[in-house]
Amino acid sequence: MNQPEMTAANPAQRLSPVAAIAIIVGIVVGAGIFKTPSMVAGVTGDVGWMIVAWVLGGVISLAGALCYAELATTYPHAGGDYHFLARAFGKPVSFLYAWAKATVINTGSIALLAFVFGDYMSKVVSLGTYSTAIWAVGIVVALTLINLIGIHAASWVQTFLTIIEVTGLVCVAIAGFVLAGDAPASPAAFSTSPSLGMFGLAMVFVLLTYGGWNEAAYISAEVRGGKRAIVPVIVLSILILTVIYVLVNIAILAGMGLTGLADSKAVAADLMGRAFGPWGERALGVFVAISALTSINATMIVGARTNFALGRDWPALRFMSGWQAYRGSPVAAYWVQSILSLALVGLGIWQTDGFEVMVEFTAPVFWSFLFLVGISLFVMRVKDPAVERPFKVPLYPITPVLFCLTCGYLAYSSVTYAVSKNAVHVSLWVMAVGLVALLLTHKVRRSA
Repeated sequence: MNQPEMTAANPAQRLSPVAAIAIIVGIVVGAGIFKTPSMVAGVTGDVGWMIVAWVLGGVISLAGALCYAELATTYPHAGGDYHFLARAFGKPVSFLYAWAKATVINTGSIALLAFVFGDYMSKVVSLGTYSTAIWAVGIVVALTLINLIGIHAASWVQTFLTIIEVTGLVCVAIAGFVLAGDAPASPAAFSTSPSLGMFGLAMVFVLLTYGGWNEAAYISAEVRGGKRAIVPVIVLSILILTVIYVLVNIAILAGMGLTGLADSKAVAADLMGRAFGPWGERALGVFVAISALTSINATMIVGARTNFALGRDWPALRFMSGWQAYRGSPVAAYWVQSILSLALVGLGIWQTDGFEVMVEFTAPVFWSFLFLVGISLFVMRVKDPAVERPFKVPLYPITPVLFCLTCGYLAYSSVTYAVSKNAVHVSLWVMAVGLVALLLTHKVRRSA
């Protein structure tokens, strides 16, 4: 029996809009929403300002999503951000972005989430001394194999997991409203005001929880309905996320009060335990594990497409450019991503502190490149004014300016935090290696 041919075919439109929304929501709604509400409550110190922060997070994310909608409908490509940066600033800048994404941002997220999954699953079924690591390795391999079956299997799994994940958040919200009468009274909304710096810190936590919606750009070329479908997919995803986050926070406040929320180290677990007893806490653990699982799968789907785009542009990395048309998957790109993720899992087993530092340093790199993507919208308006734009960002240039200012602020805050943790040198080393890789691949490209 002949093996299916690996080709350089373009991705086909096999992804339904519902599956695309499930991928975006699945990436964004990670384990963070089970932890960050207490941080935001502690920093703002006021019920009203806390809710404002979560609503504002949705507004800023929507502004960014509208910018991405213009870029994704004008230049639909499996490379997403990589493709936008290449068109605006050239291949070297996009290569460095893809390098950072392939070596740290995506693979680091997969490894970290795999450990979260392993931690919670080990409480349900312990596999011995290295239970967490065994679960982590097993889930990375299992999800890679599912994605290798094809985009239909991966998107079906993603939709199913996202439904379970959202159900878990609904249970948390119900628990909050069940306990509403027993919670200590919170001070009146807007009775106190946080300083600008403290509110900015709250927004950092909020926007980190909203992070991941930009990955929609990586599947823009595969959504059925093409350019007409991607705009409602992106906008609906942000609206769904905003409604979920705001309602969950209102419910938690109703069930725990502002002081109880700010003092809690495990908000959702405490709330479920108080409302439904020990079984509620156990159920919450399963939901958190599924939340991590959902984010891993979605991150794998979009991350492999960055590797695929990189392979198509650089001869030295051509081995990642194969696309099996009947599967709708970049097979080699998935294997590269899986191997790097497993390497980081292995590093996390033996050097826990180093692993945490490695993950911490992803934020400065991520927000810096996201800032450049926002700037690329302005650049392409100037460089390519005649191209058809099926969708134009409303309130231009106010909307992209708001998005760029937010990314710039978060990049600055992330760098400041990394310096305080002595983690910024790791970022510099990774990007330095990326520069060397750029020079080597550029040399191969010129000689090809």
